[in-house]
Amino acid sequence: MAADALPFRTKLVYAFDSLGAEALLEARGLWLLYFYAPPANGKTGTLLPLIVAGAVLTTVPLVAAIVDPLVGHWSDRTSSRLGRRLPFILGATPLWALLGFLLFTPPRHAGEAWIAIYLGVVFALYSAASIASGGPYEALMPEIWRGSRERLSVNSLKVYFGAAGGGIGLVASGLIIDHLGGFRAMALSIALLALVSRYVGMIGIWRRVRRDEPPVTFPLREALRAAFRNRYFLLYLPGFVLFQVGLNMVRAALPYYVKAILGFQHTGTWVAVLTAVLIVSLVASIPLQKRAARRSTKRHAFARAMIGATIVFSLIAFVGVVPHVPRTAQLVAIMAAAGLPIAGVYLFPATLTADVIDFDRLQTGYRREATYYQLHSFVEQVATSLAPGLLALLLLLGDTTGHTLGVRLVGPFAAGLVLCGYLVFRHYDLADEVPAPA
Repeated sequence: MAADALPFRTKLVYAFDSLGAEALLEARGLWLLYFYAPPANGKTGTLLPLIVAGAVLTTVPLVAAIVDPLVGHWSDRTSSRLGRRLPFILGATPLWALLGFLLFTPPRHAGEAWIAIYLGVVFALYSAASIASGGPYEALMPEIWRGSRERLSVNSLKVYFGAAGGGIGLVASGLIIDHLGGFRAMALSIALLALVSRYVGMIGIWRRVRRDEPPVTFPLREALRAAFRNRYFLLYLPGFVLFQVGLNMVRAALPYYVKAILGFQHTGTWVAVLTAVLIVSLVASIPLQKRAARRSTKRHAFARAMIGATIVFSLIAFVGVVPHVPRTAQLVAIMAAAGLPIAGVYLFPATLTADVIDFDRLQTGYRREATYYQLHSFVEQVATSLAPGLLALLLLLGDTTGHTLGVRLVGPFAAGLVLCGYLVFRHYDLADEVPAPA
């Protein structure tokens, strides 16, 4: 059976992984800084000073990200009876889930120094395990499906499952924290979901994985040099990465918005409400974004989504400023509006990267899916690791009800990052269908 003619159930089961992966990613991104350094007027005990927690969460991924290109190149060079990707997924996934749980189980009475060390070590190991499991799994998509239309179909399913996972990580996590056992119960339940969903996805595509693809033979330095000579990779990557930095800052700031701007005490519940609105809007927007890509191109739809995100993120600064409209209604409306551009930015990156990989095949003669996806992840990790630190610095300007300047600046700062990414990406002109090598 041709790769592009694989049955729908194969796409579905492969995409199912995004349910648990996004739940774990979003829950960690939303709650980790808040768990260790809640606002000064909150009821949760502070484990670390805000600046210390922000520094640890910023610096550790910078170091751990070095693993990304190493694992990617190693995977592309692997030759085994299971192919190039499955050995990594099998071995690293349990560690990834376990460490995701351990992030929320520090030794509370050990003192600030030991808590900071614990957070740094566990976060570094978690990041490395996430790279070793997730990178090879993502690399399977362009390896199994070779046509642009089929890739867009698979990635649409991944976004749907990712939205559901985001609902669990952003909405259900807050409800679990407030009503069903606190942070430890939340971390355990979501880590188990991540473990199960990735193994289900892996088992479902087990027989579809190519085991005859020749391993890459040239060394790491040459592999990296070839990737960074690919102009389309260099034009695409900043747009998505800067968007991710901005979105991570806005996401992690939501508990502070609820406390400082809205003045509510049940932080988890209200964060759940706001993110539920965002996710419903995002899911409803996916068909619109797919239609926009088919009427023009993926790159045009992606560029328009970045412009939309720039506008929506900017509006967050004005919550509570507009007269005669409840501030809760203002923030809910902004979350609803954000769904459309965020759906567009999430729908296209995997398929745009796959096109870049097809172009690289024309240049090098090899299929180097893992190298590109993990270089993508490396740059993204390095950049997004700045988000907690940048957020912490902004929050020092005010994160309480009487002093909200820092919280209000998060949205415009994130919007500026996305705009910079768009200005680079607008020069990208690679066709949706890259011709196969002669």
